[in-house]
Amino acid sequence: MTLAPPQAHQPPQPPPPPPAAPAPAAAPASAPVRRSVPGRIRIITGVTVAALALLFTALAVGSATAREGLRVIGRDAGPQVIVTAKLYLALSDMDAQVANVLVMGDQYAQPRKEALERYDEQRSRANEALMQALSLADTDAERATVKSVLDLLGRYDRLAGQALLLDEQSGHAPGPPPQNVVEAYRGATKLMRVELLPQAYNLTLESGTIVRATYDEKDVMVPLLRDAVVLAGLLALGCLIWLQIFLARRFRRVFGPALLVATVTTVIALLSGMSVLGKDQDALRTAKLRGFDSVLTLAKARSISNSMQGDQSRYLLDKDWADTYEHTFLDKAMTVVYFDAGNLRTYHQKVATGSTDFLGLLGPQLVGKQGVDAHKAYRAFQAADARFRQLVTSGRTNAAVAERLGPVTTAFDAYDRALLELSARHQAEFTRAIESGEGALDNLWRLLPFAIGGIGLLVIAGVWPRLKEYR
Repeated sequence: MTLAPPQAHQPPQPPPPPPAAPAPAAAPASAPVRRSVPGRIRIITGVTVAALALLFTALAVGSATAREGLRVIGRDAGPQVIVTAKLYLALSDMDAQVANVLVMGDQYAQPRKEALERYDEQRSRANEALMQALSLADTDAERATVKSVLDLLGRYDRLAGQALLLDEQSGHAPGPPPQNVVEAYRGATKLMRVELLPQAYNLTLESGTIVRATYDEKDVMVPLLRDAVVLAGLLALGCLIWLQIFLARRFRRVFGPALLVATVTTVIALLSGMSVLGKDQDALRTAKLRGFDSVLTLAKARSISNSMQGDQSRYLLDKDWADTYEHTFLDKAMTVVYFDAGNLRTYHQKVATGSTDFLGLLGPQLVGKQGVDAHKAYRAFQAADARFRQLVTSGRTNAAVAERLGPVTTAFDAYDRALLELSARHQAEFTRAIESGEGALDNLWRLLPFAIGGIGLLVIAGVWPRLKEYR
């Protein structure tokens, strides 16, 4: 039997270590930052800042839109319309004064001198109005129209001067002048009525169209932008509250004072913006409807009424065209205060009844207490015109001239003063509305930069300490 050789002694081996537990999976390095608390704070803060920027943008656009409307109506096209309306009045009064002088003859030296002085005064006013219209003109078409009116005014002045010179040389008695004087005046008054006055009125229409278009646009845009300010403000406030609630819950702290002040400041900015845009909307409406429209209407009524006064003298001095001037007087009278009348006598009767069912240009202006004096003055003027025409048709020429230069002129001057008083009231209302709207905008723009900067700093002051806790 064979024995196995003895084995060498080996030290005991330690037991194998237990298997190591699997290491937890490391978070991917590219995990979105927005899932972290700092990321969420940044996102909410960014949304809040964007909402605040939207609010202040809406405020800026809304206030700029309102200011543009106030500028056009109150400082640019609106004043140009008033200037051109005054031009129309000055031109029509020039022609009326020439007609007055021609019927005076050689027995009214002082009234003749006064009429000629008034002619020169109105000539200067017309030139001044044209210069103002030229300086306010925005388009080449407007400037061309102004220059055309200037040229026509020079031609009219020469024709009127020729008629006045022939009249002075004739030395006729009060009443119709010699035929050569009448023919010279026909050329002048035709130029005035057919070319000069229509072109002057075109200037008013062009500027008036700009005013109406601007008002219609701003009357729609300003309320819409005010609504946009409200929506943007509510969004900004919602974001600020959202940010504060998130920070309070996440960090288990009370609301931060900086964000609370930012919220209150935003509320103040929102309410101020709403108030200012509301005031500007009211200012635009008041300036346009109760100021500008009324002033322009009264300026037109004064111009037409002044031309009516000229038609009285033309009716007396030009027998061949007397019926034409009587009809033009009636047409102008019905334009100013309308009554359904087929002839001038019927119109006089209806005016004398004292009806308050007013239509025509002065219709809205004569309603209420403010129009009582103008209504009475207009009735007195028409009554004086009726007496004047009775004298003319009865052949009492000297008495008709005395009536025309005395009671008729006195009645017309009282009526014209009543229109001027009405116009002054509306002009003051127009000025107050424009200044009120512009003043509100100025105050807003003084505070807006401070509000923007202050709210921005307060938001940073409220958020930055929380973000520092993660560094």
